[in-house]
Amino acid sequence: FMSVKKKNFEERIVEIDDIIEKLENGELSLDDSIQEYEKAIKLIKESEKLLEAAEGKVMKGLEKNSEEIEIEEFE
Repeated sequence: FMSVKKKNFEERIVEIDDIIEKLENGELSLDDSIQEYEKAIKLIKESEKLLEAAEGKVMKGLEKNSEEIEIEEFE
């Protein structure tokens, strides 16, 4: 049984770029173009979710650090 590795953000971006290149070449059939376009949209949505999650982590870290800084300033 082969395990499926989830793609990270960078791998998704590379795949989206590859799809854009294929679509711009004009060598794909209409059906293949639609299939690749739908795949790219899915990858973009997944990438947006990853970015939102990363932003949330950064914001939590900033809030925690600013609380620590404020505490230090009052001591």
